[in-house]
Amino acid sequence: MTSTPTRAAGLPPSAPERSAVSVPGSPGRRAAAALSFRNIGAVYVWLVIAVLFTVWAPDTFPTTTTVKQVLNGNAVAGLVALSVVPPLAARVFDLSIAFTMSLTSVLTAHFMVSAGLGPGTAVVLAMTAALLVGVVNGIVVVVLRVDSFIATLATGALIQSLITMVTNDSSITGVRLLAEPFASIAQLDAGGITLPVLYLLLAALAIWFLLEHTATGRRLYATGFNADAARLQGVRTDRLRFLTLVASALLSGFAGVVFAASVGSGSPTAGTPYLLSAYAAAFVGATQLRAGRFNAWGTVLAVLLLGTGITGLGLATSAQWAASLFTGSVLIVALVLTGGRIALPAVLRRRARTLPDPATSKEIR
Repeated sequence: MTSTPTRAAGLPPSAPERSAVSVPGSPGRRAAAALSFRNIGAVYVWLVIAVLFTVWAPDTFPTTTTVKQVLNGNAVAGLVALSVVPPLAARVFDLSIAFTMSLTSVLTAHFMVSAGLGPGTAVVLAMTAALLVGVVNGIVVVVLRVDSFIATLATGALIQSLITMVTNDSSITGVRLLAEPFASIAQLDAGGITLPVLYLLLAALAIWFLLEHTATGRRLYATGFNADAARLQGVRTDRLRFLTLVASALLSGFAGVVFAASVGSGSPTAGTPYLLSAYAAAFVGATQLRAGRFNAWGTVLAVLLLGTGITGLGLATSAQWAASLFTGSVLIVALVLTGGRIALPAVLRRRARTLPDPATSKEIR
C-alpha cells in the first residue's frame, strides 16, 4: 500500500498545482487584458472626449443628430484611412492616396459634365484611372525597386499635374452632379445614416477578414515584420506589396468618387486634407485591438475618435485653430499612452523589486 505524497507546508506549489489553480481565473485575466488601456485606450479617450463635450455643450452635443453627424462626416476620411492599412501592413507607404482621391473626384465630374457621359460610365472610367495609378505605383516600387515613400510621392506629383491640366485648378460643377442617380452614391440615407457609412463598414470588414482570417493576411504581416525571412519561407513578398498598392489606389479612388457625389463637384484638392489624417488614424489604430499591427477596426476607431472631437469643437463654437490643436494633442497623447511610453505602475513595481529587503540588509550590517 502506497501513500499519496504530500507537499510540505510553506513550499511553493508544483507546476501542475499552479496551473490547476490558475485555469479558472484565466478567462477573467483575458477579459481584463482585452479591456486594458493598452489594448483599447482610444475607447477610453473617446469616452472622456464625449463626456467633456457633453458638459461643455449640453444643448447641442449629446444628441442623436451629433452621432449621425460624426458618422456621416467621417465616412470618407475612414475610407481614405483604410486605404493605407494593407500597404502599411506590408511595410509600404503610399503617399499618392490624396492625389488619387482628387483625381477620381475630378475625372468623374469631368466625364459627366464636360463629356456628357452617364454616371456609371464616368465612375468606371475614373476607377480605371485609379487602377492604373496603383499599377504604376507597383511597377515603380516593386519592379524598379524605388523606395515607396519617394516613389509614391513622385507619382502623386505626376497625378497633380494631370489634375491641373484637366481642371486648371478650378472645381468642376454641374447640375448632373447634384441629380440622381449620381448623388445617391453618397446622399442616400436610412434613418439619417448615409451610404458612405455602409461603405466604410464593408471596407473595414473586408480588410479585417483579409488580415486576420486568411493566409494572405498572415503573409502580409510576415512581409511587414521581416520581408527577407518571409521570402525565405516561400512568401511572394513582391507580389503582395504590388497588390497592396493597387488595393490602396482603388479604395482611395473610390473615396474620391464618394466625395464628388457628396459635395456635388469635382475638386482638384479633394484629397489634400485627408493625407495626414489618414496616416495618423492608421498609426493610432495600430496601437489598438491588435497592438503593433495595422488593423481595420483600430483605424476606424481612431477616425471616429478624432471626428468626435472636431465635431464637438464645432458645436462648442471654438476658435478655428482649436481643431488642429485638438487633433495633434490627441494623437500624441494616444500614441504615448497606448504605446507604453508612460507606465508608472510598472516602473514602481520594478523599482520595488530592486529595493533591498530591510531584514536582509540589517543582517548584512
